Amino acid sequence: MAGTENLQMPVKGMHCAACSARIEKILSNLEGVDDAVVNLATENLALKYDPDQVSIHEIKEAVDRMGFELVLPEKGKTIQLSISGMHCAACSARIEKVIGGLEGVDECSVNLATEKARVRFDPALVSVDDITRSIDGLGFGATETEGDGQEEELEGALEKLQAMRRRLLPLFLLASVIFFVSMGHMIGITLPAFLDPGISPLNFALVQFILVLPVLWMGRNFYINGVPAFFRGVPNMDSLIAMGTGAAFIYSTWNLVEICLGIDPFSKAGDLYFESAAMLIALVSLGKYFEAKSKAKTTDAIRQLMELAPEEAILLKDGEQQKIAVSAIKTGDLLLVKPGERVPVDGVIVDGRSSVDESMLTGESLPVAKKVGDLLLGGTLNRKGALTLRAEKVGEDTMLAKIVQLVREAQGSKAPIANLADRISLYFVPTVMTIAAVAGFSWYFIGEAGFTFSLRIFIAVLVIACPCAMGLATPTSIMVGTGRGAQLGVLVKNGEVLELAGKVDCIVFDKTGTLTAGKPTLTDIHLEGSLGEETVLGFAAAAEIQSEHPLAESLMSAASEKSLILPEVVFFTSITGRGVEAELEKEGVKYSVLIGNSMLMQEKNVKGLNADLEEKAQKWAADGKTVLYLSVDDNFAALLAIADPVKKAAVAAISDLKAMGLDLVMLTGDNEVTAGAIARQVGIERVIAGVLPDRKEQEVVRLQEKGQLVAMVGDGINDAPALTRADVGIAMGTGIDVAIESADIVLMQGDPKGVSTAIGLSRATMTNIRQNLFWAFAYNVVGIPVAAGVLAIFGGPTLNPMVGGAAMAFSSVSVVTNALRLRWYTPQK
Repeated sequence: MAGTENLQMPVKGMHCAACSARIEKILSNLEGVDDAVVNLATENLALKYDPDQVSIHEIKEAVDRMGFELVLPEKGKTIQLSISGMHCAACSARIEKVIGGLEGVDECSVNLATEKARVRFDPALVSVDDITRSIDGLGFGATETEGDGQEEELEGALEKLQAMRRRLLPLFLLASVIFFVSMGHMIGITLPAFLDPGISPLNFALVQFILVLPVLWMGRNFYINGVPAFFRGVPNMDSLIAMGTGAAFIYSTWNLVEICLGIDPFSKAGDLYFESAAMLIALVSLGKYFEAKSKAKTTDAIRQLMELAPEEAILLKDGEQQKIAVSAIKTGDLLLVKPGERVPVDGVIVDGRSSVDESMLTGESLPVAKKVGDLLLGGTLNRKGALTLRAEKVGEDTMLAKIVQLVREAQGSKAPIANLADRISLYFVPTVMTIAAVAGFSWYFIGEAGFTFSLRIFIAVLVIACPCAMGLATPTSIMVGTGRGAQLGVLVKNGEVLELAGKVDCIVFDKTGTLTAGKPTLTDIHLEGSLGEETVLGFAAAAEIQSEHPLAESLMSAASEKSLILPEVVFFTSITGRGVEAELEKEGVKYSVLIGNSMLMQEKNVKGLNADLEEKAQKWAADGKTVLYLSVDDNFAALLAIADPVKKAAVAAISDLKAMGLDLVMLTGDNEVTAGAIARQVGIERVIAGVLPDRKEQEVVRLQEKGQLVAMVGDGINDAPALTRADVGIAMGTGIDVAIESADIVLMQGDPKGVSTAIGLSRATMTNIRQNLFWAFAYNVVGIPVAAGVLAIFGGPTLNPMVGGAAMAFSSVSVVTNALRLRWYTPQK
C-alpha cells in the first residue's frame, strides 16, 4: 500500500491464544488493514494499515467491541523529570496544578514516593525548558531523566506479579480448608459432630458455601473476563474456567438449597462440589502466577541492556566538572568517564587511553584497547584510565538505544511456524465447549451415568483444555532467543528471520571486510643490498605519501607503528599502471626512489633483479598478496608484500558452518588468484571471483534459481543490494545504521564466527518452538479425550476436575519454562 503506516500498541485484556487469534482475524478483515499480528507473550499488536482507508480510532473501536482495550500512542512528547525539594502531598499537588495549567501541557503526574514527574505536552506550544523553569519557580528542582515507558511497563508487570502472589496464600488457605471439610471424612480425618455430613449435613454444606465465596471473589477476574467474552461469541480460557467452576458452584448451591428445605439432605451433602470450584481457582491462579513469573524472565535481555545506560554523567565545562542527567547531554559536550564507570553516550575519545569492556553490546569477552580518536559506545564499561569523550550520538541515536529498540521489535514479532497454532487457537475454545457439552449429555442420556458423573465430565473437559500453551509456544521462544542473540552480539530483526535462518542451506560470503580485515596491511619485506628494513620502509612510505592508492595507506600505517621519521619529498610523480617515482631527501642526501610493479623496474633499467626475486614475488602473489618492488638510486632494494589479512576467527567459523552441512561460497571482486588464495586459507572450495559490487545481487539470484535458500554475509555498505536480495541478509560490523536497513541479522562484533552463532541460535530456537508446540498439542489431544471419559468406556478411570485444572495450569508453565532454556544457549567454541 502506498500510504501504509506501521504501529506497535499494547493490547489489554487478553488471557489466552483464543483472544489474540480473534483480534488478528477481525482486524485483518478490516478494509485498509494490511497486516495485524498480536503477540500474546508481550501483549502487543503490530499493525500495518492505510490511514486513508481506515482510521486508528476505527481500529480501536473494533478491538474494544471484542472486549479488549487497544492503547493508542500518546500524542505529543512525554518526558520524565526528577523532582527535588518535595516534602509532602501538597508539594506534588502544587506542581501538578501549575504544570498541568501550562499551555500545551496535556498531562502532568507527580509521584511523591519516587520523586518523579511524568509530563505529556505539545513541543510546538511549550518546551522542556519552560516546564523545568516553571518548576524551579515554585521552589523545587527539576531535571529531565530517561523515560521511554519501558521502565514503567516493567515496573507495572512486577507490581502485577506481586499482587498475584499476595492473593495466593489466602486462596490456598481457604481452598485447603474447604477441601479438608469436604473430603476429610473420606481420608480418615474425623470432623467435629457439627460438621459431620452424617450428623449435620446443613452445617457441612453451609460452611463450605461460606468459605468458597471469598475464593470466588479473589478469582472474580475469571468471571469478569470469561462470561462477557462467552456472550460476545469470543470465549477464551477464562470462559472455560468460569463455566467449569460456575457450573460446580451453581449445582452445589442448588443442592444446599434442597438441604435447607429438607429434601434428602444426607444424600445431597455427598453431592457437593464447592471444593472443586475452590481448588480449581486456586490451582489455576497458581499456574497463572508461575506463567507470569516465567514470562517476566523472557524480558531479561532488554532489562539488562537498559541497565547498561548510566543515569548521570560528568560534564566538562569551563574547566569544571559537573554531574548532569544523561538525558541532558547534547551533541558536542565533553564528558569525563572515570575508571569503573559506564560510558554515557556514543562519542569519540579526545584525551586518554584505556581498555573498555564491550561484551554486553558486542559479545566480545576481552576488553578492547582505546586511544584518542577511537569510538566509544554508550553502555560500555571503562576499565582502567580516565577518558575524555566528545558526545556524538545521544538519546535514541545511540547504539545501545537502537539495539534495545531492535530487540524489542524482534521480541514482539511472530514466526510463520506460529500460524498453525494461531488458526487452531481461534476455534479451540468453542470446540472444547462443544466437546464438553456433548460428552456430558452423552454420558447422561446415552451412558445413563447420572447427573453427578456427567457434570464431573463436563467440568473436567472445560478445565483441562489449555489454549494458552499453544499461544505461548512460539512467542516465548522468540523472545528468549532474540534476547539471547543480543547478549551474544547477534541482532535478529524479527521472528520470521529467526525461523528462516535455520533453514538456510547456502551461505555466500563477501571477502573484503567479512572473511578478511578489510584493511590492506604490510605483511612481508625481503631486503636486497645494504639498506636496513626501517630505512626501506621509510623510503617506501615517503614515496607513497602523496599517493591516493589504497596500498599507500598500508605503507604509511606500518611506518607510523614504528614511529619512523620519513624523508622529505622533493619530487613525486605517479606512473599510471606502474607505480610512483619520487626524489627524497634525508639528512641532506637526496635519493631517487621507485616503487611499483616489476614492469616499472624493467622500464627504468633497475639493477639487481634476478630469477630468485621473481620466484619469491610469484609465490607471494599465489598466496593472495600484492607485491611491490622498491629501488633506490636505480639499484633494487626490496620486495614488499601487502595483503588484506584473513580474520583470526574465519577458519574456525567456516569449519563450524561446514559441520552444520551448509554449502559455502565466497563472492569477491578480486582476481581468481587472490580470491583462490584467501579461499584456501579459510577452507572454502567454491569461489566466484571478479564480480563487481553491482553484480553481486545477480550472483545471489543465480544461486536462488538453483533452488537454494541463500544467506548473504557482507559489510552492509556496498553489499546492500545482495543482502536485500538474499533470503537472509547478514551484515557484519560494529555499526548498525546502514546494516539495519539492508540486513536481517546484524553481527555486532564483525566476526565471521557470529554467522555460525546466528545459524545455531536459529536452529536451537526452532527446535525449542517445535518442542513447545508438540507438548501443547499433545497435552490437549490426550488430555481432552481422557477428561471426556473415553477411558471409562473401557472400564478405565475418569479424570478428577481438580487434577485436570492443575494439569491445565502447569501446561503453559512448562512451555514457558522450556523456552527459558534458550537463555543458556552457548555457541560452539
